[in-house]
Amino acid sequence: MSNRHTSALSVVFDLDGTLVDSEPNYYEAARRVLARHGAPGFTWEHHTRYIGISTRETLAALRAEYGIEDPVDELLAAQDAVYLELARTSTEVFPEMRKLVDLLHGEGVAMAVASGSSRAAIAAVLAGTGLGAHLTVRVSADEVAHGKPEPDVFLEAARRLGAAPADCVVLEDAAPGAVAAHAAGMRCIAIPSVASTAGEPAFAAAELLFLGGQSEFTAQAAYDWMVGARAS
Repeated sequence: MSNRHTSALSVVFDLDGTLVDSEPNYYEAARRVLARHGAPGFTWEHHTRYIGISTRETLAALRAEYGIEDPVDELLAAQDAVYLELARTSTEVFPEMRKLVDLLHGEGVAMAVASGSSRAAIAAVLAGTGLGAHLTVRVSADEVAHGKPEPDVFLEAARRLGAAPADCVVLEDAAPGAVAAHAAGMRCIAIPSVASTAGEPAFAAAELLFLGGQSEFTAQAAYDWMVGARAS
């Protein structure tokens, strides 16, 4: 494939639930921390309500919900410590996403990661999975004023890539991220990670939607759409 159609293209990946299957680790980390603070019984179904929201904002909401007195920063530090331990050794990359990263890298397409995770968590996952070699531009929600669904992380990713937002394609698994992508003036490929959210309006507005999530997503289909959209 000629680079003629990809020279102005930049791709911004969400991390958790999009590139990697990290949500089980986030759930386990949150469950342990909440249990330590007198809030047992945190379920996976409860966790899914917060997918796509930054870790800090999630913990702030859970702190209020469970009446936990300890400050958010303390809860965040505790969860990050547990999560980093899990992330370094047990994070799986979605196979077709790894293929897409390799394909885009081979074509010289600029790429970034923009995530609601902490910078340390992003680094741990990318190092542990081997994706870090190709994804060196990273933006954490901790580095901008507002997390998703505000567009800040995506706009900062574009700035660091030296790309115009209109030339960026975002890959997202969660509705708040799809909202943020469009608010940033970027096109969005949506791969819903939670089946019950696949009908969200933000996903319906995506320029390319894999309604069946990762089981339907293929690197070639995503790449062909990017190239076609770029050439048209």
